[in-house]
Amino acid sequence: MKTSTTLLTLILVAMPISLRAAEDGQTADVIFVHGNIYTVNDQQPLAEAIAVRQGKIIFVGSSADAAKLQNQASRVIDLAGKTVVPGLTDAHCHLSGVGAREMMLNLEGTTSLQDFLARVKSRVEQSSPGQWVTGRGWIETHWAPPAFPTRADLDSVAPDNPVWLTRADGHGAVANSVAIKLGGITKDTPSPFGGEIMKDKETGQPSGMFLDNAQDLVARLIPPRPATEQTRALVLGAKRSQELGWTGLHVPSSSVRELESIQQLYKQGEIKLRIDLAILGPGDEANWLLKRAPIIGAFGERLTCRAIKVSFDGALGSKGAALLEQYSDYDTRGFLKWRDEQLLPMFEEALRKGVQIWTHAIGDRANREILRLYETAFRNVSPEERAVKEPRWRVEHAQIVDPEDIPRFAQMGVLPSMQPSHAISDLHFAGSRLGLKRLEGAYAWQSFIKAGSIIPGGSDAPVERGDPMIEFYAAVARKDLSGFSGPGWHHEQAVSRQDALKMFTIWAAYGAFEEQTRGTLEPGKLADMTVLSQDIMKVAEAEIPSTKCVMTVINGEIVYQAKE
Repeated sequence: MKTSTTLLTLILVAMPISLRAAEDGQTADVIFVHGNIYTVNDQQPLAEAIAVRQGKIIFVGSSADAAKLQNQASRVIDLAGKTVVPGLTDAHCHLSGVGAREMMLNLEGTTSLQDFLARVKSRVEQSSPGQWVTGRGWIETHWAPPAFPTRADLDSVAPDNPVWLTRADGHGAVANSVAIKLGGITKDTPSPFGGEIMKDKETGQPSGMFLDNAQDLVARLIPPRPATEQTRALVLGAKRSQELGWTGLHVPSSSVRELESIQQLYKQGEIKLRIDLAILGPGDEANWLLKRAPIIGAFGERLTCRAIKVSFDGALGSKGAALLEQYSDYDTRGFLKWRDEQLLPMFEEALRKGVQIWTHAIGDRANREILRLYETAFRNVSPEERAVKEPRWRVEHAQIVDPEDIPRFAQMGVLPSMQPSHAISDLHFAGSRLGLKRLEGAYAWQSFIKAGSIIPGGSDAPVERGDPMIEFYAAVARKDLSGFSGPGWHHEQAVSRQDALKMFTIWAAYGAFEEQTRGTLEPGKLADMTVLSQDIMKVAEAEIPSTKCVMTVINGEIVYQAKE
């Protein structure tokens, strides 16, 4: 009876739309029929057909009614029962990093220190004398023992080439002795503000690990990649994203140079994705954005740049996330990377200029402090002085938050922009880092939602794999890919499939001020769709990660189609 009522509702909603479109003489450029369509539109949640004209949706409803908008020039795509959702948006993806991962020494998935060193040795053997060997993607938490690699480890396979290998989270890296010597770093070199040179407890010499701001001491010496390689990384990253089913990306920590490269790629037709880009700040590049008008909806509503990204603390895995109390397994509370006086003037100017702020904050101290700074800026710049009355500032990650601070996000209109896969990769070590008590506020998606927050969902690729199906699974299962969930992992923080889908569609759109044009499938919105091999709203939980993208549609154009 319930199914019949739902179908009747769909018919009653769809018929006026199709008739009105036909009466207006509209015909469709492309019609997608016989699909299992989840619209994320509460007024019409299910459908089987979508008609598109000039890149926008003109009809959502039945295949029979969609046929009324067909003419001889219309292209008809038979979805053959495949599941369709609004075009998925990754609300936190490092686009150039995704592409660079495909080009550099990829240390993702290393299972042990020996495996790690074997990969490094192979790359060193392919390198010329003195050439820098760089790579990224290692995580030591699955190694036995789960300890950071050292300069001595690297020296054993790379005695002559400078080596710099970044941890997957980007907040720590290990260098060999050659690289450390080039940086002029000794046991007497102090750790900079907002970072740490890790040192051997017995000798006091640098161990090889550099955390957060300390990474600059070595990383600044690495020759920059040629512009052609940077452009190729952007193209590769965009191609991979489309193949996974992403139709839009929110790209943090970008640069003016990267923005210019992306603009050129749009002009050349080499990127079809929608990109919302944030310039890294504070600094000269952030000031550049503050002095000019934001870029909004350029290249056919594909490119926006009106945000500044601040990296406020480190990461939990590399022990740099700023905590209210000491780590349970290390003698530190982590660190904040910026002082109030470095951020507040920029925040206040951003409010006056209509620039959105995204701040990386992982630890509970970092989250509390950034909320305080946001609140101060909001108090100092009245709504009448603001270019945008509802600024929708974001906290990227919001991984460990004191439960008392969770309601403050919604009260202040601040969005927790979160990446579900962090919870299923971190569950293997977060308990030992934090202790069970602090896990109450860890990756607390459901608590945020119940407090009234909207959560833009992302992947943080290349820190994580960047697969939307892994992110969706992590949000609803709160287990790793093997089905494991650790003690005290608070399964009640998992979200419903409906809310998980919103995280990567309408809530991501809201986080970019695009909810009127994207995020749901309904007439008048941009025709962005992701077509999947399985019904992720119904298949067994364990089957969700095996779901594949079979088609990606942007502006009504098929930009990726899987080979049958």
